[in-house]
Amino acid sequence: MRNIFSRKSLVLYAILLLPTLLLGQGFGAGNYNYLDFQHKSYYFGISLGYNVSGYNLDHSEHFIRNDTFAITQAKQGPGAHINIITNLKLGRYFDFRFVPGINFGNKTIEYQGLSGANTLSRKQFETVSVEAPFLLRFKSQPYHDMRLFVVGGVRYAYDVANNSKSRQADRLIKVSPHEFSFEAGAGIQLFFPYFIFSPEIRFSYGLGNLLIYNDKLEESSVLDKLLSQGITITINLEG
Repeated sequence: MRNIFSRKSLVLYAILLLPTLLLGQGFGAGNYNYLDFQHKSYYFGISLGYNVSGYNLDHSEHFIRNDTFAITQAKQGPGAHINIITNLKLGRYFDFRFVPGINFGNKTIEYQGLSGANTLSRKQFETVSVEAPFLLRFKSQPYHDMRLFVVGGVRYAYDVANNSKSRQADRLIKVSPHEFSFEAGAGIQLFFPYFIFSPEIRFSYGLGNLLIYNDKLEESSVLDKLLSQGITITINLEG
């Protein structure tokens, strides 16, 4: 998981900054489109995005003494989301944003046995989460119908595909369906005559341990904490 914020971060930043570089060549002579949206105290929109998420894994004391696994590591996986945006203006530079939606994700934990590479096993967690991010956004002064912003807040998510109550739960690594996380990111607003096009990148850090510990299951007993983390790149269409 330590590489989740390295190469993929650079790629996502490049994608995010591409519209800025292109539009910086002469997007507009003034803030004409921006002025049309100034009279609105609130507006709505839709958010579509791609994400890469996984677990930040901590081992338990039992991992040192176990005679089954040599290596346990978390792997990130791809996902997507669709959200509805409600944006409330708080003065000229601040917005409060409520962005409920559905998030699809895929996380993996890999176990390497003591006897060699051929004993590699994987535990996959496919998630379908109903999420509710509460965000505060700070925006810069507009320039040529463009505006930079930073955004941060908290997110609650409930995984409706969670395995903790399945009939085979005693033989599975169980994680909590409830997830709280801190989110922070940045983006740019591009004002067009009838809508606002807004690419955005956000980083997510889990605030609580998701692992439901089971000392009778070897795969679970070698773990101490599972904290979620991820990167999301989003296209917002608002107006």
